[in-house]
Amino acid sequence: MLHIVREGYPFIGFCLALAIILGFSVSPYVAVVPAVLALYFMYFFRNPRREIAKDSQHILSPADGTVQDIAELEHDEDDFVQGPCKKVTIFMSVFNVHVNRSPMDGEIKLQKYFCGRFRPAYKDEVGFVNEHHLIGLENDRLRITVKQIAGILARRIVSWVTLEDKLKQGDLYGMIRFGSCLEIVMPAEVEVCVRKGEKVTGGQTVIGRLKD
Repeated sequence: MLHIVREGYPFIGFCLALAIILGFSVSPYVAVVPAVLALYFMYFFRNPRREIAKDSQHILSPADGTVQDIAELEHDEDDFVQGPCKKVTIFMSVFNVHVNRSPMDGEIKLQKYFCGRFRPAYKDEVGFVNEHHLIGLENDRLRITVKQIAGILARRIVSWVTLEDKLKQGDLYGMIRFGSCLEIVMPAEVEVCVRKGEKVTGGQTVIGRLKD
């Protein structure tokens, strides 16, 4: 059974209704376009069931997509992680699953929303100038941040969480509509387990591992 997040229902319903109206009032051939769009929205807003291999040593990918960049930073922009850190950027195309998952167990200690521009998600500066939503997760072992960044087509960031919410590893916490990217910042002592250009799966691919 195909699971669809509730944000997709208005898009799917509108296209199906338009297809029916055009099919009866104009031509069945004209109705093909909104019908195909309805099928695409069903595909885009899908929420596949996944088995989460929970491990307190692992930091899981928050999204499906491709690793766009891996960088070492002297500090994160909000000084939440504190000290030297590593940033992994994941690009999501319009064909990827777009629901986002918590990389680890933790409590949301920081939440920020920035209403910015809508530049292409592959640009280096989009994490600063584009519309984005950031959460800071903390547990008894470490702190990380995860930033959802809107792209040129992604005009809406959806969040289902707020400050002091407690998330389990793999829990859904939001999505971005129509192509975008995510940045996850981890302490320097975390070993990065992915490489640039690698395909990752939300809630399953290990992108970081705590060193003993």
